[in-house]
Amino acid sequence: MRRPTAFAAGLLLLLATALGTAGGPVAAADPTDPVTVTVNTRAGLATVPATALGVNHAIWDAQLGSAETSDLLKTAGVKMLRYPGGSYADIYHWETHTAPGGYVAPNTDFDTFMAGARRVGAEPMIIANYGTGTPAEAAAWVRYANVTKGYGAKWWTVGNENYGNGHYGSAWEADDHPDKSASQYARLVIEYADAMKAVDPSIKVGAVLTMPGNWPDGITAGSDPGPWNQTVLSLAGPKIDFVDVHWYPGGSAADSLARTNHLPDAAWLLRQQIDRYAGPGADRIGISFTELNVDAGRTTAPGALFLADAYSGLLEQGVFTVQWWNVHNGIGTVSEVAGQTDYGDFGLLSSGNCTSDGEVCQPAFNTPFAPYHALSMMNLFARPGDQLVRAGTDEPLVAAHAVRRPDGSVAVLLLNKDPDTAHPVALDYAGFTPADEAPTVHTFANGATGISTARSGDATARTLPPYSLTTLVLRPAGSSAGRPGAPGRPAASAVTDRAATISWLAATPGAAPIAKYEVHRQHGAVSEQLGETAGTSLTVGNLEPGARYTVNVLARDTAGRVSWSSPPLTFATGSPAESSCAVRFDADNDWGNGYVANVEVINTGAKAVDGWTLTWTWPTAWQQVSSGWSAGWDQQGRDVRVTPTADNRRLAAGGGSTTVGFVGAYSGPNVPPGAFRLNGTVCTLR
Repeated sequence: MRRPTAFAAGLLLLLATALGTAGGPVAAADPTDPVTVTVNTRAGLATVPATALGVNHAIWDAQLGSAETSDLLKTAGVKMLRYPGGSYADIYHWETHTAPGGYVAPNTDFDTFMAGARRVGAEPMIIANYGTGTPAEAAAWVRYANVTKGYGAKWWTVGNENYGNGHYGSAWEADDHPDKSASQYARLVIEYADAMKAVDPSIKVGAVLTMPGNWPDGITAGSDPGPWNQTVLSLAGPKIDFVDVHWYPGGSAADSLARTNHLPDAAWLLRQQIDRYAGPGADRIGISFTELNVDAGRTTAPGALFLADAYSGLLEQGVFTVQWWNVHNGIGTVSEVAGQTDYGDFGLLSSGNCTSDGEVCQPAFNTPFAPYHALSMMNLFARPGDQLVRAGTDEPLVAAHAVRRPDGSVAVLLLNKDPDTAHPVALDYAGFTPADEAPTVHTFANGATGISTARSGDATARTLPPYSLTTLVLRPAGSSAGRPGAPGRPAASAVTDRAATISWLAATPGAAPIAKYEVHRQHGAVSEQLGETAGTSLTVGNLEPGARYTVNVLARDTAGRVSWSSPPLTFATGSPAESSCAVRFDADNDWGNGYVANVEVINTGAKAVDGWTLTWTWPTAWQQVSSGWSAGWDQQGRDVRVTPTADNRRLAAGGGSTTVGFVGAYSGPNVPPGAFRLNGTVCTLR
């Protein structure tokens, strides 16, 4: 969590800032050339859940349950509220409403919080005290909330950032347990879940994980069997219903705005960890991101742009809630950002306080900061039940997201991350034809005190002001009546290095019988049809080994009407079962942003190899070979080339091998390579 500043007098706990990730400022293209924006409604992503838009409340905020604050959150569309406030949860005792070592404001008890949540119309997410509490205390809280008071509080997390308890060196999270290991946390999560669900079996219990690519991801400490996420999932996976993750990308405003491109890979790695380690039925486990914020531009345009981009990107990946840190926090380091005063405040709303020297004061209490308006923009853009669809641009400083609504209309969110330059955009649509009328346009520009709304222009061209958010709402040119329903979520089976069988539940026919189904692969915002069939499964071939594929299924009826896209399926092909070579890639010695890797190259063929070249391509642009040994190492872009020394150039037939090594570095999610080639031949990955 990010702690309160001057707003919370008496704060004694320490704050450790999450380590940053890479992705710096990118030079913009010629602003006179229109940026191409592609919106592809055939490339469906996740559906917006009812709990999507969230924010944190904290017990140091005396206005936590006030009518004014609650009504502002309701207006912004908040549908989930987290309590009692980040790391405070691990010192908070709900029955006595105390937090030894921290400040507790009046009028912030649990019943006051719940009254405010009900006024907002938001579901609560409650953090049970792991650091200084017990399973019995948490179970008593569930009993009070759902049996005694009938609040129906469904979502409960065991602790907050518990990897910050000193187990990996840094210690900011309270933890009174003598054993501070990931293994002990997981064992106690099981006890908490059992005790809490014995009171109310309908609740959902979550465990704390760390963001892939952020400290301490990848680090194994003490006697744990693996890093934090692996250990927690391996032991507690069968008992939990969701995992809880935080993300503070750090760096400058340009850094944080660029690092939102880490989200698809981070979400992929997180889901892979869940599927690999959490045991049978792991697909039932949801993902929540309950703290996000930036280090630069917190109350101005960078914070607003980051909020909208990160919320959209995470919801596209199927996260069930995204929650800003937080409602009120207090003035921090004051600066000027793009001509606006930035108060260094993590809050959505002003706390109305001043710097310690009284030189600078915030605007009046509860004045919305720029991120509040971005959250309000999210409420105008993506509503529960909308399906997010692919949108992309050819300019790094302009981002796009889109949804398709149940009534057939489309909303497009456009972000100009350039602080200085307006960018004209040209919009192209696939699978959707906009009506020939002026769209509804919502705009939030740098320095504005609210969102402006008007009908103007057309669906294909717009100019985005510097540091701005724009949402276009477009009605379809024709009626969607009679279309078939969307096919069910696809599943992959019999996945090899070159093929996979995709199957799905049949779509409901509309005005005409269904003629066929089409399977499309997403290439960014462009779709490639992989095949079609009259049935409900299709084996697709000619796939690349070790590659990630996201596919959708569309239904087409005998009259040519096309359904909405199915939910997406993402899967990865493997390596060949048999090959004349094999590779063993061992990168377990990790310290959070780098590691030592050993690569064993094995000749499994019938002939000796005299001279070899091993190649692979990193999945992301933020991974690299820093240095290496026992071979020649070269990296160009994302492509790595390894060549032998005089001592290991010959690999005997039938299993001759050599091991080489390198120091790897990463500044984002560390996705392992999927395919290795020896002298051009794809190897089996062991």
